[in-house]
Amino acid sequence: MSNLAERPDELNRLLTVSEAIESLSALFAAEEPLDDVLLRISHTAASAIPGADAVSITAFTDSGARTVAYTDELVLPLDREQYTSGRGPCLEAAELRKTVRVSTNAEQQQWPDFVAAARQRSIFASLSAPLIVAPVHQEDEGGLVGSLNIYSRSTAAFDHFDEVLVRLYTVTASQAIANARRWQHSRETVASLETALTSRSVIDQAKGAIRTRTGCTADEAFATLVDLSQRRNIKLRDLAHQILEDYPEP
Repeated sequence: MSNLAERPDELNRLLTVSEAIESLSALFAAEEPLDDVLLRISHTAASAIPGADAVSITAFTDSGARTVAYTDELVLPLDREQYTSGRGPCLEAAELRKTVRVSTNAEQQQWPDFVAAARQRSIFASLSAPLIVAPVHQEDEGGLVGSLNIYSRSTAAFDHFDEVLVRLYTVTASQAIANARRWQHSRETVASLETALTSRSVIDQAKGAIRTRTGCTADEAFATLVDLSQRRNIKLRDLAHQILEDYPEP
């Protein structure tokens, strides 16, 4: 375990985090899936914060808190312990929107279960900072709330200056995540529209096939499709594909 004298001075730590923040700026122009952006943010944080041996990102979802990115599987049990108990630094950072620093060597511990799990895995310090991401659209009710969690095997990590640095880092990281969410939402919207248009085209072709076969009207052909879809318990789009492939008698 390292001692305090081995830590970089404040200026060098500031320069390292500044470089990390600058590297995140590339994510604003990048068109990458959200999961990839989260992973890059966690790995960049691990490189930027002295003493960081592993980093995870916690996000609150409708089903509760979960780890959405990590640099080392070592920290997953530590995150899970907090999610299960409902108590811990990563949850407090997200809920109270403040940076939480923990030393597992401290005599009095606010989260004894988390500290015991950390010590068992030779983690002796942690630093969690809130990640607050604006909603995809201004009219949406809520954004993403979570935390960036930094774990260290060193008893000397971390100090108050690191708290300030990680807060600076998470501001840019949150913006990068928001940008990735907007890009992913746009892609999903376009994909949905493409699927809808394709489905409409296939259904129209199936209606044409039925009309050719039976001589019925367009409305009657669509009613036949709906009736078959309900009786066979199959989606209208899939039924239309079957009709075009097999051309069965309606």
